[in-house]
Parts: sequence; C-alpha cells; structure tokens
Amino acid sequence: MNEIVLKQQNEAAVEQQKPKEVIRRLVWKICVATLILMAIGSATRVMNAGLACPDWPLCYGELLPAKQMNFQVFLEWFHRLDAALIGLSAIALCGLSWWHRRVLPNWLPWASTFALFLIVFQGVLGGLTVTELLRFDIVTAHLGTALLFFTTLLIVGTALTPYQRTGTVGKLPWVGLTATILVYLQSLLGAVVGSRWALHQCFGDSQLCGVMYGHILGLVPPTVAILALVFISWRTPALHPALRRLANMAGGLLIVQLLLGVATYRLHLQVEPLTVSHQAVGASLLGTLVAFTVLAMRDWVASREINAYSVGVTANAPISQVHGSNP
Repeated sequence: MNEIVLKQQNEAAVEQQKPKEVIRRLVWKICVATLILMAIGSATRVMNAGLACPDWPLCYGELLPAKQMNFQVFLEWFHRLDAALIGLSAIALCGLSWWHRRVLPNWLPWASTFALFLIVFQGVLGGLTVTELLRFDIVTAHLGTALLFFTTLLIVGTALTPYQRTGTVGKLPWVGLTATILVYLQSLLGAVVGSRWALHQCFGDSQLCGVMYGHILGLVPPTVAILALVFISWRTPALHPALRRLANMAGGLLIVQLLLGVATYRLHLQVEPLTVSHQAVGASLLGTLVAFTVLAMRDWVASREINAYSVGVTANAPISQVHGSNP
C-alpha cells in the first residue's frame, strides 16, 4: 500500500515539474535569440542600415521587400523578423506562466509579464528609431531596454535551474550584483558613444571627445569589480563548481572585451566585425554576471534560511539536548 502511495506521489511531482521544465527551456531559447538580436542590431548600426527600411513596421510597405532587397535592407528586415519572433515567444511565455501558475513559483507569472512589457516597449522604441531618424537617446534606450529584457530572462532561467547550495558564497552575491550593475551602466555609455558616433567625431573634428573618454574611463569600476569577483571566487573554498566556472568565464570575457575595445579604438571603427563582437561580448559578459549573481544569491538565501531554522530548533530544544547531558 505504501509503495502505491509513493508511486502516485512521485508521478504527481513529475507532472508538476513538466510545465516548469517547458518554461525553463523556452526562456533559454529566448535568451539565445535575444543575444543574436542584439548582435544583429549592432551590425545594422555599424553598417548604416538603421534606415534601410524607411517605414515601420513594414519594410517598403511589404512584409518581404524582395525588389528592394540588398545587404543593408536584409539586416534591418531580419532584425525586425527576429524581434517579432521573440515577441511571440514572450507572449507564449507569459501565457504558459499564468496558465500553469498553480504549479509554478508565485513570482514567475509576474516576471514573465514584466518581460512581455519590456519587449512591447522595445518594439515601440524600435519603431521610434526609424520614425525619429535614429535619434541618439531613443537608440540608447532601445539597447538599454534590450539588455534589461535579456537580464530579466536570464534571472528567470537561472532561478529555475536546479542548483544545490554549498553555503560558502559569503559576500560574493553582493560583489556579483555590483559588477552586474556597473557593466550594465557601462553598456549604456557604450550605446551613447555608438548612437552619437562619438569616436568618429572625436577623431574627425574633436567633438564629443568627452562622451568617448567617459566610456573609456567608465571601464575602470566594472573591471575592478569583475577582477574582485574572480579573485574572491578563487580564494573561496568549496565554492559550487557552477559559480567557479561562471566567475572564470566572466574573467575571460572581460579580457576579450578589453582587447576588442582597444582594437576597435585603434582601428577607428573601420572593421565592422570587431565593433559587433565588442557589443556581443559585452552582452555575454553581462549575462554571465547575472547568472553568477542569481545562483550566488540563491545559495546565500538558502544558507540564511537553514541557519535561521537551526537557531529556532536549538532555541526550542530542551536544555539537556542543547548541552548534550543525560536526563
């Protein structure tokens, strides 16, 4: 009889995990598509294809402008296509989260709703970048919202990923959070430099050099934070292997990003693949830090809950059990 009950309970638990697993896989797929979308958006900008389609949401009044199709039009058209597919996926994510909300964490439907809001807002900004002729503040907000959407998805996906705490993270969650915020802000500075073509103008007639130098000097705080994260992770004993891998990955991406930045600067943005790679690696670095921070925070929260439970049990235990004496 007990075996039958246990079997039924296991089957019920498996059924409850299915929606969570489906949503987790969908979130990671949207993450990958969003990273590709940002890379395509960067290529669209550096190839001067931002206005290749003069209207919005169609392109030359058609879903597929076959007659006007060239490389620049293709970049802008494909950028919009990828954004539309991500939008549909976000709608599916939100619908699934609310439909299965009884067997999902309480925060998940609200997080998916926030992600859907961001992608809708992102679409509005995308339209404004065309109708307002690539106005720099709108272009910057466009990228900033994309990164925020990407970050939201990463938080959801990482929070749903199975993870066994070790209780050794210490202050790493806060170091990771600091590095994440600093990298996000630095990405926004980079977006301002790109949307205003500050590097070209500074080299050409010394205009907007302050914007460019602000981005260069802005490298210092996130670099220090990431190096501190890597150093503390190395010095932390019994750290979870996933956290150690993510910390090493963040350090490696930081080195690649700095090298790409130097190369981009020295070559005066003349090599488009370098510029696109610079932004793509920056987004990957941000994503790595987000994943590290979420896992470290989960570890920290679980450790505090267990410690609080242990203190409560000790406080409620008989004195003889606390001191280990015989009755």
